[in-house]
Amino acid sequence: QLQFVESGGGLVQPGGSLRLSCATSGFTLDYYPIGWFRQAPGKEHEGVSCISSSDGSTYYADSVKGRFTISRDNAKNTVYLQMNSLKPEDTGVYYCAAGNPTVQPVCVPEGYDYWGQGTQVTVSS
Repeated sequence: QLQFVESGGGLVQPGGSLRLSCATSGFTLDYYPIGWFRQAPGKEHEGVSCISSSDGSTYYADSVKGRFTISRDNAKNTVYLQMNSLKPEDTGVYYCAAGNPTVQPVCVPEGYDYWGQGTQVTVSS
């Protein structure tokens, strides 16, 4: 059974930084594409950043390019999202998710099958 535990969220002022962690278990992390998604209040889930398991390529939403960095430590079975220069519009619940390794989906929520419970990020002064 694939399991995910997100952590690292919290309240931060605009311009601040957070590092989200997604600890995984029940599967071999490096076989699966992994994504970070977020849901802002009253909005749909959106893809923030994803990393492929086939070649390590990464995707970033335009709104976070240059500010966020996704990485994975397969030895620790953990995926990270380093978030810098945070803005109020980054507020939301952040989820990590795994996709089908035979498909290598694009970074959209419907392409990912296994989800964590999420961690709240609030950017506010």
